[in-house]
Amino acid sequence: KLVADMLSVAGADRVISVDLHSGQIQGFFDVPFDHLTAAPVMVDYLRDNCSDNLVIVAPDAGRVRVAERFSQHLDAELALVHKRRLRDRANEVEARSVVGEVEGRHCVLVDDMIDTAGTVVAAADLLAERGAAEVWCMATHPVLSDPAVDRLKNSSISRVVVTDTLPIPSHHQFDKLEVLSVAKLISDAIDAVFEDTSVSEIFGGENLT
Repeated sequence: KLVADMLSVAGADRVISVDLHSGQIQGFFDVPFDHLTAAPVMVDYLRDNCSDNLVIVAPDAGRVRVAERFSQHLDAELALVHKRRLRDRANEVEARSVVGEVEGRHCVLVDDMIDTAGTVVAAADLLAERGAAEVWCMATHPVLSDPAVDRLKNSSISRVVVTDTLPIPSHHQFDKLEVLSVAKLISDAIDAVFEDTSVSEIFGGENLT
């Protein structure tokens, strides 16, 4: 709330964001707030780069809704990884079970951000153990806090696809990493605001978040 008030006092009379970690953040702002999603950019990428043998995987229960929307747009199967956080070890996750058929399939984990990468790496390693033919990870925000890069390099994930909502320093770039641009998404939203047209029409009237 403090940050929201500071932005308003500084003169901001509208906010445009992409894939908030928590949608409730919008409630802290007293000015119009447009919450965009990078999902259309990612869905287009998957259409162009994946086979028909695709399974969209939610790395935890909190991402099931988004994973389901991905699967609907791609006509793909859906799976869920059940996890628990280890109380005695910070930023470490144990992936315990998979709900859905992943054996022999191309699995794509979808999340809003990669911070320390504990969740997606644990999920990917479990998918590999369950016989997945290949595992990718897609996330909007590449936070990449240590030890994320080392975890991703040494994981079962063969491709990490993120967007350019955050700059990625050179020492955090690695061979598996691919960065998609959300520039057009944001520019279209800005154009809609200034032309006084519907921002939601950018997504065909659908909010994928």
